Amino acid sequence: MRERVLVTGAAGFVGRHAVPALRARGFEVHGVGRSPSAEATWHAADLLVPAERHALIAKIRPSHCLHLAWDAEPGRYWTSARNLDWVAATLDLAQAFAAAGGRRFVGAGTCAEYEWGAARFEEATTPCRPATLYGAAKDGTRRILEAYAATQTLSVAWGRLFYLYGPGERRGRLVSDAIRALTAGTAFPTSHGHQRRDFLHVADAAAALAALVAGDVPGPVNIGSGAAIPVRALLEGLAARIGGAEHLDFGARPLSPTEPQVIEAGTRILTETVGFRPRFDVARGLDDTVAWWRARGKAPG
Repeated sequence: MRERVLVTGAAGFVGRHAVPALRARGFEVHGVGRSPSAEATWHAADLLVPAERHALIAKIRPSHCLHLAWDAEPGRYWTSARNLDWVAATLDLAQAFAAAGGRRFVGAGTCAEYEWGAARFEEATTPCRPATLYGAAKDGTRRILEAYAATQTLSVAWGRLFYLYGPGERRGRLVSDAIRALTAGTAFPTSHGHQRRDFLHVADAAAALAALVAGDVPGPVNIGSGAAIPVRALLEGLAARIGGAEHLDFGARPLSPTEPQVIEAGTRILTETVGFRPRFDVARGLDDTVAWWRARGKAPG
């Protein structure tokens, strides 16, 4: 009998890639999200309603859970009070999951849990002192889940996502907005672009999370490429594929003085312990992303 995994946020940016990655690992995949997928058994539930999330767990009785659902609306999620709702919902979901016999719970964290300042973020040595409500909510949730798991027969891992891009990225994010502007031939005001960030193709992020679900590595695991590049290089790479480099207005938006110059994932645990390495480098990732939008005949909307 195949092991059964529940994927929350299965219709989201990461979730739609995680579903096939989990199927490829032999899981029976059950998804809950905004719209159904042909690759998963689909369930309709509002995870912010206690009765609905309890009923979902009782119906599926999953052995594994990949919890991706959270408020991620661009421009508001950093400070949104809905982060508090998702903290409560996540902790209750994990408790119901464990009570129903669930064994392996993997949550989606964020590099924003770390204290800004270190150039390279390592799970064991970089302090977690988040500067935003979003980062604090994720970090607090992880800490409570790990303490709870220690009292149960429950294995908990926490995949800290860095800077993702790729097919299906919603409007309001860097790469999707840049593609839209370059495709339309309109100005794209941005920072100077010299700050370096750890960008990872979303399919690789999803595959890394699937590897984490299938394994037994506990605790936080950075999900990144391990090699930060200048934001300017990423945008110029898009322009080289789409055209319209003259529309990239570097320096039109000031970079906040609190913005770190470098955010790069230490990936030793991901590569050596989990045993995962990305399939896409930046060049192949941008090729794939631009090809995906062109195949649909439109820019991100």
